[in-house]
Amino acid sequence: MEILRLLLVFLHFIGLAVLIGAFVAQVSGRPKGGGFTVTSGMLHGALTQLVTGLALVGIREGALDLPVDNVKIGVKLLVLIAILALVLVGRRKSLATGGFMAIGLLSVLNVGIAVFWT
Repeated sequence: MEILRLLLVFLHFIGLAVLIGAFVAQVSGRPKGGGFTVTSGMLHGALTQLVTGLALVGIREGALDLPVDNVKIGVKLLVLIAILALVLVGRRKSLATGGFMAIGLLSVLNVGIAVFWT
């Protein structure tokens, strides 16, 4: 089970890197005055985070029988749902600066919650 958990953590980090990397690439490559377009990398990164995060919680609680901070996981899930909502809206039409920046800010917030909430 430990190998599966480590593989899921690895994939969770990959999803985070893809989400934030695609965000940074879009911000740095945007022409002045143009809108922001959500790329498929941002969608796939966010979905990877969702699937691997849920699997990690399931393995931790179920197979490893370790305690989980349900409030922390709930907050992280709500932040990720907000990210996914913005990403899905941005896939349909160009996002305004505030909406697009919220994706990056919420992604960094989720990392902060994971690291600093003990």
